[in-house]
Amino acid sequence: MQRGRRIAFDYGDVRIGVAVCDPDAILATPVATLKASDSKLHNQILEIVAEYDPIHIYVGKPSHMDGRDSPSAIKATNFAKMLGELTPCPVTLIDERLSTVTATRTMHDSGVKQKDARASIDQAAAVAILNFALEIEKQKG
Repeated sequence: MQRGRRIAFDYGDVRIGVAVCDPDAILATPVATLKASDSKLHNQILEIVAEYDPIHIYVGKPSHMDGRDSPSAIKATNFAKMLGELTPCPVTLIDERLSTVTATRTMHDSGVKQKDARASIDQAAAVAILNFALEIEKQKG
């Protein structure tokens, strides 16, 4: 597995969760929650990419359980295309059908109230996406 940081984005209409891993791809950690409608979104993404200098970017693609694209999956695909045009990094869509559900359950089990956890849930979903992408990379060898 190639050494280097990876970044994952959990795209949503309102918020975008961001996570990054260490250069050895062992630990994924939350980085930020961006506002999808922020006029400075492109600059914020470029700052994150410049800070972490990733070798790969992953974007969660929330397909339906049967694999069909949801309206959100189409939006995530468009977001991934924008990232590909904005950065020199390769961008890959990752199946994230249950990442937000898993993140919400984890936060709830940790005692965090849903009202207090909205931004954190998006970051936790990005961590779940990144962990899944790292597992795929490790399996490919």
